[in-house]
Amino acid sequence: MATKAKRATELPMQLTVTKVGTSAGIILPKAALQQLKVKQGQKVFLTEAPGGGLKLTRFDPEFETQMRHAYEAMDLFPDALKELAK
Repeated sequence: MATKAKRATELPMQLTVTKVGTSAGIILPKAALQQLKVKQGQKVFLTEAPGGGLKLTRFDPEFETQMRHAYEAMDLFPDALKELAK
């Protein structure tokens, strides 16, 4: 039986909203940054999750949608793409 890989952090993780200038922010612990595979200065995306929650990810959901449409078009018109590639 395969063993499940252990997470770098125990979830759920409690974070505190802090004041950052005139805005508010959440400081992510190093373990959370490692699990997200992001570094300081990189962009992350906050999206709506199923069930009404929120999801923090490093992947741009708009880019994912655009790529899905591109793959659908490639499936619909393979002959035209072959001709264009010549």
